[in-house]
Amino acid sequence: MTMTRTRPGVRQLAGDVLAIGRPWFWFVSLVPYYLGVVLATRSIVPPVDDWPVLALGAVVIGPLVWLSVLAVNDAYDLRGDRLNPRKATSPLVSGRLTPSAALGVSAGAAVLAVAASLVVGPLFALGTAVVLLVGWAYSAPPLRLKARPGFDVTVNALAIGAAGQLAGWSLLRPLSEFPWPMAVLGTLVGAALYVPTTLADLQADRISGYTTVAVALGARRTYLLGLALWLAAGLLSLVMSAADVVIPRSMLPMEIVLVPLLVVAYRRLVRAEQTFRGIIAVATLFLVPSVTFVLTYTGAV
Repeated sequence: MTMTRTRPGVRQLAGDVLAIGRPWFWFVSLVPYYLGVVLATRSIVPPVDDWPVLALGAVVIGPLVWLSVLAVNDAYDLRGDRLNPRKATSPLVSGRLTPSAALGVSAGAAVLAVAASLVVGPLFALGTAVVLLVGWAYSAPPLRLKARPGFDVTVNALAIGAAGQLAGWSLLRPLSEFPWPMAVLGTLVGAALYVPTTLADLQADRISGYTTVAVALGARRTYLLGLALWLAAGLLSLVMSAADVVIPRSMLPMEIVLVPLLVVAYRRLVRAEQTFRGIIAVATLFLVPSVTFVLTYTGAV
C-alpha cells in the first residue's frame, strides 16, 4: 500500500506561522512601547482618543514586525537549527514548512506592517521600514549581522531597549522632546539581557560555524560582558535617580537597595544555567523597579 502525504490543514498552518512568530517575543517590544507611551503621557492609561492609533502601532511592532524578522531568521538558520536540540520541533526543522515558505510569510508580514504603519503616520512608517530592513540584514546574507560579533549585540540591544520606547513616544509627541537617557538605559538593559542568550546556543553555533559574540569571546568572557552591561545599567539608573533625571529622586532609596540585588540575581541565575530560564527570571525581577517607576512617574503612588 502506498502512503500519500497529505497537505497540512489550515489549523496546522496557522499554528506553524504563529510558532515562527514566537508570541512571547512580542512583549520584548510591547513593554518598552508601553513605557514610551507612559513617558509621553505621564499616565498609566493613555487618553481614550489615542487608543486606536496606539493599538494599531502595537500590532505593528508586536506580531507583524516580529513575524517578519523571525521568519527570515528561521529560513536562513535552518542548517544550524537542525544541529540544535532546542529547535528540533520548530516548523522548519521538522519539515512542516520550507525556507521559501518562511520567506513568503516574512514578506507578507512586512507588507502588512508597512501598510498598517502608514495609517499610523509617516514617521512611524519610516521607523517600521528601517526595523524591517535591519531585521533582514540581521539574518540574511550577505550582511548577516547576527554572525558578526558586536553587530549582533548592537542590533538586539537597540531593538529591545530603544526602538520600542521611541515608537510609543513618537505616536504622541515629537522625537526631539524624547528623554534620551531612557534610550541609553534601555539599550544597556537590552544588551545585558541579549548577550547571555548567545550562550544557550553556543555549542550548536560552534558546530554550525556561526560566529556569534559567544563563539568569538567564549562562555566566560561573554557572561562577564553581560554582567558588566547589567551593572552599567544599574549604575546609570542610580545616577539618573540621584540627579532627578526622568527617574524620580524619590525612587533613590529603592534603587540603592534593588540595584545590588538585581546584580546578584544576574550573577547567580544567568551564570548558573546557560539557558533562557535564568534570563527570563532576571527579566521578570527587573519588572519590579520598572513597575515602580511607572507608578511613581505617573503620580499613581
